[in-house]
Amino acid sequence: MSRIASVLIPMPLPEAFDYAEPEGMGLEPGDQVAVPLGPRLIRGVVTELRAALGGNRPLKPVAERLEDPRLPPGTVEFIQWAARYAVDAPGQPLAIALRGARAPKPRPTRVVVATGAQPARPTAARAKVLAAAAAPMPAAELARAAGVSSGVVKGLVDEGVLEVREMVAEARFEPPDLTRPGSDLNASQAAAADALKAAVGGFGVTLLDGVTGSGKTEVYLEAAAAALAADPEAQVLILLPEIALTQAVIARVTARFGAAPGEWHSDVAPPNRRRVWEGAASGDCRIVVGARSALFLPFRRLKLIVVDEEHDGSFKQEDGFIYHARDLAVVRGRIEDAAVVLASATPSLETLRNAEAGRYRWLKLSARHGTARLPDIELIDLRETPPEAGRWLSPPLVAAMGETWARGEQTLLFLNRRGYAPLVLCKACGERMTAPDTDSWLVEHRYTGRLVCHLTGFSMPKPAACPHCAAKDSLVSIGPGVERVEEEARALFPEARIAVFSSDTVFDAREARRLVETMAAGEIDILVATQAAAKGHNFPKLTLVGVVDADLGLRGGDLRAAERTYQLLAQATGRAGRRDRPGRALLQTYAPEHAVMQALKAQDRDAFVEAEMAERELAGLPPFGRLAAVIASGPDAAQLEAFVQGMASVAPNTPGVAVYGPADAPLGLVRGRRRKRFLVRADRTVDLSAYMAAWRARVKPPGQIRVAIDIDPYSFL
Repeated sequence: MSRIASVLIPMPLPEAFDYAEPEGMGLEPGDQVAVPLGPRLIRGVVTELRAALGGNRPLKPVAERLEDPRLPPGTVEFIQWAARYAVDAPGQPLAIALRGARAPKPRPTRVVVATGAQPARPTAARAKVLAAAAAPMPAAELARAAGVSSGVVKGLVDEGVLEVREMVAEARFEPPDLTRPGSDLNASQAAAADALKAAVGGFGVTLLDGVTGSGKTEVYLEAAAAALAADPEAQVLILLPEIALTQAVIARVTARFGAAPGEWHSDVAPPNRRRVWEGAASGDCRIVVGARSALFLPFRRLKLIVVDEEHDGSFKQEDGFIYHARDLAVVRGRIEDAAVVLASATPSLETLRNAEAGRYRWLKLSARHGTARLPDIELIDLRETPPEAGRWLSPPLVAAMGETWARGEQTLLFLNRRGYAPLVLCKACGERMTAPDTDSWLVEHRYTGRLVCHLTGFSMPKPAACPHCAAKDSLVSIGPGVERVEEEARALFPEARIAVFSSDTVFDAREARRLVETMAAGEIDILVATQAAAKGHNFPKLTLVGVVDADLGLRGGDLRAAERTYQLLAQATGRAGRRDRPGRALLQTYAPEHAVMQALKAQDRDAFVEAEMAERELAGLPPFGRLAAVIASGPDAAQLEAFVQGMASVAPNTPGVAVYGPADAPLGLVRGRRRKRFLVRADRTVDLSAYMAAWRARVKPPGQIRVAIDIDPYSFL
């Protein structure tokens, strides 16, 4: 009987399309196929097969079943669930899942192999070549191995004794060595590791809550070893928020298991990305360390997911398909019947609430590993001891840096702001430099002499005159970025070895690893860094952390501002004193009385969490309620206003749901498009995704207007 194949296409289309299965093709769900869409063939994935009933309209046939690996059932189910949750087209998460399959294969290399024929004129040099030619290798490499000239190899090729072939290196991953011993664990770590080992083998979520430096990585690697040992086909996924962290964790995984894991993030070369994708699908790659999109890999038998630094906002994808990898990791674990570990020194309030309610198991590591102890934290009131005019480092911080340098120890100056200055304005007319057709300010980058928009990527040379009033030499830099702090540190300590760690100075994972290793080796005296260096790194000689602007994250109307600031500063200050040398952290602030600053000083996370939870509960905000955001954008302000007013009028009237807006978004203009925003608050008993899907179905945006829905938003711009 003929069948119909439902094929999901990696494009923003609302549903799978039906195609006729050609006789004898033998398709199965998960197969990758080529199907006609308009005038071209496009890759898709079979999600369902059903019998073709009489009277159906003629369907276009599937053109071809592709040789690429089949997506496992769990991956297909996860993709469809994620789309429903995010109120988006299912082709959007499918595009992420197929990213590796669509990457180019490794290019074949030309190698020479022995044919079995004997040379007509044997010589000592030729004998050396034949002895070295036991395995295929490039001609130049064979000549070096045999210690002869390339002419000898060429002569044997011409004679037919050697043959040139094109070969693709076999893409295999070394299996983990499960006989290798793990790290020496203290009693607290050992108890947590035993609890995690017992949890492996089925779905369940565990919060691994440990102070900075308590050895959470060593604990969850023991859980990984248990999962891999329990099932010879089991696979482990370790998710990290920053590319800069992957190299350190990969090194620790390699040391623990004697084999490098698969690496997955945007800096991985496309052929290697394909290698990891195929290794996950075949089961050959048993451990993957990667960024948030690794969650969409087609794992054959996923048994453990670790979300390291689970609180980190970088797990939230805010462009294209909008999702939070931590939340989707829990869902993927349920679908795959895999254990999930959420690890953090500063867990998110959502995760803490789930742990308090008993939905997650809660394991605590309350002390640092070995002899290390938490750093002493002091607040510098900038109202009483301000920096000198034109400076950003206060006298107490400068004095502490001098003492630290004199002892041969290291300082980390933390400022979560890239570039030289966050604002450039004209002192003649007051004009603030912004990106074209965008409300975002241009940030000065003095290293490159350019003004950059960190939102859109626009970049231009810093002009000699104000573009608005034409006044020459009138543009001044306002506020500090890491480049400006580095400039000040060099002026104060001209003989010190100083470096900057930010996404503008560290362009890829390899460079990040080089800088981290240089710092760990003690070859940097003062490191000026953004959040790229604020978490997950161990620097043995780092004993002083200076936070240049502790109040930075508290500005603005973000409901998570206090939580994020506490998390980020606790992580940053936690870099100090992680070995046998005592650490110290100094926080420059204009609001030392703020609850966040007082909690940091007292190192009393529980008091901060209790106060923040109480405020959220009163307002019905996460984790006690749910939020969704809607951003409507378009080039014409009047058309956009008319559309959002119409959208507001058709919002479903549902108990437990409140709709706020429309209002101008804080960034009201981006790339020439005006932006309007709705915020939806719902009780936890409401299916918020279903509500948003019903609302979305009631509106039909005109061609130039776009509507983006963000379930559980983290950004309020």
